[in-house]
Amino acid sequence: MTQVPNAHQNTTFPSNGGTAYGYLATPPSGSGPGLVVIQEWWGLTDHVADVTDRFAKQGFVALAPDLYGGRTTHDAEEAARLMRELPVDDAAKDLAGAVDFLRTNEAVTSERIGAVGFCMGGKFVLVLAAQQGEKIGAAIPFYGLPDVDSTDFSGLRAPVLGHYATKDRGIDPAAVERMHAKLAEQAPTGIRSEIHFYPAEHAFFNDRNTATYHADSAALAWQRTLEFLRTELS
Repeated sequence: MTQVPNAHQNTTFPSNGGTAYGYLATPPSGSGPGLVVIQEWWGLTDHVADVTDRFAKQGFVALAPDLYGGRTTHDAEEAARLMRELPVDDAAKDLAGAVDFLRTNEAVTSERIGAVGFCMGGKFVLVLAAQQGEKIGAAIPFYGLPDVDSTDFSGLRAPVLGHYATKDRGIDPAAVERMHAKLAEQAPTGIRSEIHFYPAEHAFFNDRNTATYHADSAALAWQRTLEFLRTELS
């Protein structure tokens, strides 16, 4: 296949009875496994677009849905408000449109789609995977956690790779372990799940955030993520 430069574009797709927007990046080869990249609570920022491009350069057809309708912020209070206005179940239904869009995209070579999310997007990944069942082939949350008690993981059919921080002031490692145990209890026997903890703070992968970025942890999590996706989506 002829190699072409990595291509990216803003795109639209049907979602939850309406039209959703997103940022789509395709690999140099022009095709590859499909991957949904779910934003942090700041919105679909330049950082999220850059991460989407990075996945495309590694061979994935990557789509980052715009869950805030074009809004982004660098203010934590506003980010928290925007996230509160986006219920997890409703967001997961919107993200289902992104999954179906990739599954019918001629550039996508995988029937099952990967999903990776950061912060707010990390908790959405797990809910999306539980809702979409066999459509999701790999679920990778970065330091994001849905409500463990109220989330039903029985529909999960995707292997899970979780990246969490030991110094996270918002997510208790004990809650992560409870989530991991509930996954093992509710998901069908044989569904693979791995949880890794890193000596870092929340948002350690975000290299635009100098206060929390931890290069060594980010590099190791990136390596593990690529290996996991290539294994599960090949």
